[in-house]
Amino acid sequence: MFLKNLLFHFGRYVMMLGTASSRPEKVSMYYKETMRQMNDIGVGSLFIVSLISIFIGAVTAVQFSYQLGGTLVPRYYIGYVVRDMTIIELAPTFTCLVLAGKVGSNIASEIGGMRQKEHIDAMEIMGVNTAAYLITPKIIAALVVIPLLVAVGAFISIGGGYLAAVPTGAMSDAEYIKGLRSFFEPFNVNMMFIKAVVFAFILTSVSCYQGYYVRGGSIELGQASTNAVVFSDILILVADYVIAVLLTG
Repeated sequence: MFLKNLLFHFGRYVMMLGTASSRPEKVSMYYKETMRQMNDIGVGSLFIVSLISIFIGAVTAVQFSYQLGGTLVPRYYIGYVVRDMTIIELAPTFTCLVLAGKVGSNIASEIGGMRQKEHIDAMEIMGVNTAAYLITPKIIAALVVIPLLVAVGAFISIGGGYLAAVPTGAMSDAEYIKGLRSFFEPFNVNMMFIKAVVFAFILTSVSCYQGYYVRGGSIELGQASTNAVVFSDILILVADYVIAVLLTG
């Protein structure tokens, strides 16, 4: 039964994406909707992403400083570890897990509410490809904006590590900067953006799927919003592991 449901939802998900990728009826209408979604996803999430990122960097610096106590490892390694942990893992994964809760639930509720109020049925009667109009702008906006949010989050997280390590006396300014400049691999930045793009597609498309096919009343809409967050988070973590194996193996 589980396998049957899994195949059913996967097939319907793929068909939804196929319908959503069809040619738009009116480009200007899609452009305006995409700009609106970019503002909602990007600007609307900037504060929470910045807040989480600064504390992620600070906690990473404090924890690693604690681990270095009494060892022969140079203190400037704190900056090195904060930089690589942030770029490779913490910035893309934590940012997208948070956005799955904020953006994903909002998308599922928005589309699900339109489905329950029969707005989607009315647009289909008028000849509008509702899957394309409601889903494509959201996916495009997420693929553009979320990697930018991840980059901003990585920068702020490194700054958070600086604030936690230097003013508290754990290390000097020169040592932290030396750590940031040591053993740098440009490929790690590419990996960060690859993860950000994949995670952005997952959290947006899964949330759209949950909202687009919701049935019933307010209870079912709440369940769809919850499922959007839960399934997005699970798939993001699975994709994180797969990408790590493929790109670092």
